[in-house]
Amino acid sequence: MLMKTVTCPICSRDVSDQVINEHIDSGCEDHLNLSSSQASSTSFMPLRAAKAIQRKSNGPSSSPMAPIFTQGRKALDSNNSSSTNAHTNKRAVVEDTAIHPHFKRNKIAHLEAVVPLAEKLRPSALCDFVGQSHLTSPGSLLLKTLGGDIAGSIIFWGPPGCGKTTLARLIARQTDCVFKELGATNVGITDVRATLEEAKNTLALSRRKTVLFLDEVHRLTKSQQDICLPYVEQGHVQLVGATTENPSFKLTGALLSRCRVFVLERLTDTEIITILANALKRIGPIPVDSCSTEPGPSSSEPPPFFPSDVIVFTRTYFPQITSKILSRITSLAAGDARAAISLLELAIQSPKDSKEESLLAALKHSVSASYDRTGESHYDMISALHKSVRGSQGSAALYWLARLLTAGEDPLYIARRMVVCASEDIGLADNNALPLAMATLQACQTIGMPECRINLAHLVAYLAEAPKSTRAYEAYNRAEAAAKLDLTIPVPMSMRNAPTELMKDLGYGKTYLYNPSYAHPVHNIYLPIQFEGEVFLRREGDTRDKIWDEAALCVWEHEANGDKEWEGRPAVSGPCV
Repeated sequence: MLMKTVTCPICSRDVSDQVINEHIDSGCEDHLNLSSSQASSTSFMPLRAAKAIQRKSNGPSSSPMAPIFTQGRKALDSNNSSSTNAHTNKRAVVEDTAIHPHFKRNKIAHLEAVVPLAEKLRPSALCDFVGQSHLTSPGSLLLKTLGGDIAGSIIFWGPPGCGKTTLARLIARQTDCVFKELGATNVGITDVRATLEEAKNTLALSRRKTVLFLDEVHRLTKSQQDICLPYVEQGHVQLVGATTENPSFKLTGALLSRCRVFVLERLTDTEIITILANALKRIGPIPVDSCSTEPGPSSSEPPPFFPSDVIVFTRTYFPQITSKILSRITSLAAGDARAAISLLELAIQSPKDSKEESLLAALKHSVSASYDRTGESHYDMISALHKSVRGSQGSAALYWLARLLTAGEDPLYIARRMVVCASEDIGLADNNALPLAMATLQACQTIGMPECRINLAHLVAYLAEAPKSTRAYEAYNRAEAAAKLDLTIPVPMSMRNAPTELMKDLGYGKTYLYNPSYAHPVHNIYLPIQFEGEVFLRREGDTRDKIWDEAALCVWEHEANGDKEWEGRPAVSGPCV
């Protein structure tokens, strides 16, 4: 009788179908040898091939076959044999891997060997987390909500390398929830839906909530964000998103209203030094006091020197890393912990006889400016330039211009913004500002970088020193507000155009007085009767809607005017005390 065999789903070895349950219950240790020699000889073959062998062993064929049929049979037998051999070899590899588990360990070790140092050194406990004390201190709102299991869904918004991903993973461990992580850059709507359904089923079966971490959550499409809404609203999943972009601009209002937004700040130099010191301690034979209760350095204090034991370690094992190298790494990181660890890894991998000057230069050239022409810093810097011009601060305006151009901003974008500034802020106070701005825009189009930076500097300096007037800009805003009140108000009859005799007969423009025809001023009805007498364009010097802030004026007199009184200060107000 032919004994059937099945493949164990755990150890991938062939076991008799009659004892497969006992084999699994024994931890895949018993019932490994088949009792039947026939089963042993056919266990590696497909069932159809085994039955063919059994029929052949029962007796010879009843009649011989013609050669034309035996050729096809030989080919079929050859194919079955090769298939059997391939199956045997595949199973042998599986069995060999099961018998020798160090193959699997070697494979994992190979993957771990290429992990960047910044990923290896991620904190494994919340007490090891450095920075963001307003979120991680014992009395913070975030930890209080986590302790009460009422945290809800969270969006972490902050610059790169400030700890968003690490904090999200630590929160999942703190709450003892199932942790799922998706990258918004490489998932589709099907992946998001499947993960959310899995989280819902896990909650129903095991009563364990799922923390779904979405990295770069601002990359999710509107449809992907909408899928999350019912699961987040009903509490089936706790969404934790991380983004470097302003959530108000990148996330839908519906999803944003269901999440708490926590802002993470850029790390200070003191915190970067602490992170580097901890990294060096974990790399070398320096005892690490995990979760030390000693308070860390305050971010308001000046950056301290590196600990003496860290300096001794670097001099012993990495002589190329001097105190100056560590200080330069702190400066180049610019509050980015990932960048700091990456620079430290670069310094560690450099030759031990490297000169300090060459290593400093290599570190400097390996850092790129963190400026995104479509990101928030793009709008922050152009806003700083515009406001510096408006405040007549020429030095500050030129600094922000240089920052924008050095970072790679499009000069045409800056020129267009200055054209707007020429009319919005200088306006009627200097009618030459707008022609100069348009000439600069044309120069940037014709010449391009790097020479057009000179034209832009000329324009920015001129606009910053020019007198300011917002009369035209404010007048339009008042007129626009009046126009929006009722867009159906008819034009007065005297102001209407009368190109035909019919229109003239109807009274179009009949009472209009053509001003150039008179040697004296004449009066016409220019506005609808609803706004008759309304003054939108006010006279120069009219300060009816202007704010008088004595404290702000005193600060300006002290900081920008050399403690001298402003020449426009009324005599009754008196000097600052």
